[in-house]
Parts: sequence; C-alpha cells; structure tokens
Amino acid sequence: MPLQSLIQHKRSIPGLANPPDTQISLAISGPSVLACGAWLKNTVCLTQGNRAYISPLIGDLATADARHQFDRTVQRMCRNYSIQPAIVTHDLHPDFYSTQFAQAYAEQQQIPSLAVQHHHAHIAAVCAEHQLTGPVLGLGLDGVGLGTDNTPWGGELLLVDGTRFERLGHLTPLALPGGDRAAHEPWRMAAAALARLNRGAEITRRFPDQPAAATVAAMLASNVNCPRTSSMGRLFDAAAGLLGICALQSHEAQAAIQLQQLAEHYGETDAMADGYRIDANNQLDFSPLLATMADYHDAAHHTNLAAALFHATLAAGLAAWVEQAGKQHGISRLVLGGGCFHNAVLRNGLVRRLAFTSFNVFSGQQVLPDDSAIALGQAWVALQHMQV
Repeated sequence: MPLQSLIQHKRSIPGLANPPDTQISLAISGPSVLACGAWLKNTVCLTQGNRAYISPLIGDLATADARHQFDRTVQRMCRNYSIQPAIVTHDLHPDFYSTQFAQAYAEQQQIPSLAVQHHHAHIAAVCAEHQLTGPVLGLGLDGVGLGTDNTPWGGELLLVDGTRFERLGHLTPLALPGGDRAAHEPWRMAAAALARLNRGAEITRRFPDQPAAATVAAMLASNVNCPRTSSMGRLFDAAAGLLGICALQSHEAQAAIQLQQLAEHYGETDAMADGYRIDANNQLDFSPLLATMADYHDAAHHTNLAAALFHATLAAGLAAWVEQAGKQHGISRLVLGGGCFHNAVLRNGLVRRLAFTSFNVFSGQQVLPDDSAIALGQAWVALQHMQV
C-alpha cells in the first residue's frame, strides 16, 4: 500500500522569510552530493568538499507551489555554490516527488542515484552533524517511513555504520484499520490495540460516537484492510485514543502533543515494571502498557497520571532495549532521530535512564529530529558511498 496517503495529513512548520542555508562541517570530504529529502518538511542538501549546505524548510511536497519551490531551491543552490553534483540521493519511497525528481535529474545529468532508507537517513543526519564515523546504535522513532520490506516503519532500533545499516529490532507492529485513515483517527489505533489485547468486543462500546466502530471491529477481527506498522507515532495515537484524549486529529501529532502536555502537567512518575517485554525476535512490545491505558479510560481524573505513566514506561522500555543491544554488539554510541524526539518528556526520560550507563547519547543540535533532517542524512550516506 502506498505510504504517501498515510502521511499526507501532516503539516509543515512555517519557516522564516528567506532564511540562509545551514552549513554543517563534515568528518569526510568527497565529490558533491545532491540530496533531495523526503515528502514531509522537505529540505534540500548539497555537499562541497567537507561542507554540507541545507536549504531552508520547503515543507510538504503535496502542492504545486511547494514542488516549484523545491525545483527552484535545487537550481539556486547549485548556481550559488557553483556545484555540479556527482551523485543524487533520495528516499526509498517511489511516489515522493523528491524521489521522482532525483531519478529524473540523475538521468538528465548522467550521474548515479542512490536510495536511502528513511530511518537510516534520520540516524545518519545526527552522525553527520556530530562527525561520527564508525558504528552507532540508532533509535528511529517517528510516524512513518517506508522500510526495506515495503511496510511502514516508525519504531526502529538500527545498527548504522556509514552506508550500511541493520534493523536489529522494532516495535511490535500494530494494525492500521482502514490504512491511511488510522493515521488521522486515533480511535482506530485504540481499536487496533484492543484487538491485539483480545478485547475487540469492547470497541463498539468504547467508541459509540464513531459510526465506523462496528466496521472497524469486524475488519480487525478478520484482518481485512489492516496493514501493520511498527510506528511509535501510531503507538502514541493508540494510547491517546484509549484514554479518550483525542479521537480525531485535525493536525499532525495532535494526539501525541496532547498526551505529552498531560504528562507535563502531572510531572515525573515511576515506570510500570511489567509494562513492556522484549521478545526473542528483539521486538519491543508495549502491550501490557496499552492494557493499562485501556483500563484508565473511565477514570478521567487519573488521565494526567496515565499520560505520565505512558511516557515513563516508554522511556524504560527503550532504555532496556538499547542497553541489551549495546552489550550484544559492543557499541556505546546511541543516536536519536525521528519526529517523536520533539517530545521532551520522552527524550529527557530516556536520556536520564541512560545517564548511568556506558552510552554516549547524540541528538540533533543544528538539525531538528524530524524529516527536515532527512536530506542531510541522505547526503552523509551518499558521501560515504562514494568513498567505497
């Protein structure tokens, strides 16, 4: 199923009027790379020697205006920096305008093109900024990105080493009942969580205001039109839906932001000791936590506590997951990437839990954790690809 419809509901962050390009110094030098970014929060990155230039935010490439701005940005940067790219790189998703532009540009200029997986690029962007070479563990947590298996990823534990990455593990997948509609409607993700917990009979009772509740319950029971995703963003949606915080979203990450705000109002709390499990396939499963969220549904005055408990348990599970992988692979550098790390409660909770371990934790400083960093990550991977 194409992922473009799954993510098209997202909104870009307004940029400043005519802001300058961002310049990043890189640990290696090489032929010039043109990186075309992703679909959402698009930026363009161009390298020259050991410098990377990142364009101001173009935004989501859903409109003709945004696509024209993308075209003009590529032309402007190549002209202003007097660069003729030696390679062009792009996301794995074939339907993105940025991918199609890159492939057409490569053919026109008679240069190679390189596809870079979305979460690999998230981790690579932070490596580029911090001049990290050699292997790192990467946590890529966001709403969606096309995986190498052609399914929607979004909760990934990766081993990244330059041009190579290995998917060490991922969040246990949740169904997306109705496909892209589930990304707009957190109640559907809550229904998917109930079905996973063998509590599908509760769906219609919990969501009486949703005319499609009975249909969604039947879809989940028969696994019809229910693609599966490892997305952390959809896990947040499921929790918000179970708690009755947000049934329908009018803008990107609305449910997750509301959940974060409730957690901030409550303050710190202990994690659920048994709120997660790591299975034999290294999937991190938060089903016990979701069951607890479902049981908080009818206790409105406890919603702040539930939101705080959700964040604390996520941080505890993620910390245990990366600690286990770090020991297994002998790696002590951890890179955080993906839009979920805009969430300060989640990010700070995880960093605090890793403070007394051997991990050195890296996150973006000049680049944001969201898809505006993807172009830099693509460029970093391509630059190392040219060294091989």
